[in-house]
Amino acid sequence: MNTAVNSYRAGMRRAKIALRVSLTTPSDLLGYVLPIAISLTVLFFLRNTDYDGAAVSLGSMSVPSLLGMNLVFGGVLGVTGVLVMDRTTGTLLRAKSLPGGTTGYLVGEIASIGAFTMILSIAFAGAGLLLFDGLVFDSPQRWLMFLAILVLGQLSTLPLGAVLGALINNPRNMGLVTLPIMGLIGISGIFYPIATLPGWVQGIGQTFPMYWLGLGMRHAFLPDSMAAVEIGGTWRTPMMFAVLAAWTIASMAVAPVLLRRMARRESGSAVAVRREKMQQMMTGQ
Repeated sequence: MNTAVNSYRAGMRRAKIALRVSLTTPSDLLGYVLPIAISLTVLFFLRNTDYDGAAVSLGSMSVPSLLGMNLVFGGVLGVTGVLVMDRTTGTLLRAKSLPGGTTGYLVGEIASIGAFTMILSIAFAGAGLLLFDGLVFDSPQRWLMFLAILVLGQLSTLPLGAVLGALINNPRNMGLVTLPIMGLIGISGIFYPIATLPGWVQGIGQTFPMYWLGLGMRHAFLPDSMAAVEIGGTWRTPMMFAVLAAWTIASMAVAPVLLRRMARRESGSAVAVRREKMQQMMTGQ
């Protein structure tokens, strides 16, 4: 019991240090802020483009959707990328050599990535409110919806990132994660209402958290009249919470099993093989 408590305490200390480093390291900030800045710039030029007589412009409509998308990017790609890279460099193996080190490492990395994503999401939401007309954020109900989606976004995507990070053991296989996520952007209603897509495409998009996180953010920031352009003409709030909760429960159930298996398989020889493959990839051999 004491070992587990100490591991979690060490993990939270690790998370504080990692978060401080991320928030003060220009390259870390740039890697997250630059894509957001580019997206906001593109949407800014669409601020006068209307969609089928909607109450807000296409640019304003896409801002909350982009917030939901970035929760997926931060949670899934953030955790997956860290686990894959740290397995290659031997960081996870070094953590494994300490009592409770693996638990502390995992808690620290997941907590720091989650906090980093939430802080930048709040900053992004503030920028959107300043730059785009038509966004509404003037009631406790909307604030609570925004916070609920932030929390659910972390709960549903961070464990999913841990699952994928436990399954992928080579950085060059990250495309197996990034490419499907990029594809989901096009069918999840991020930049254009999903209701305009064919029914079978809508079904695929609604299977994954990205669509529902975007829908929840639209519910928090857009006028109620904008629900008319959604599937069924409503925000489908109960369904949104149910789907995100199902992803949370499923990924939290699977993640510990796969992470324990991943930790057991870590060895010096496995790290050496990964490093050799990574060097070959970098040199093109």
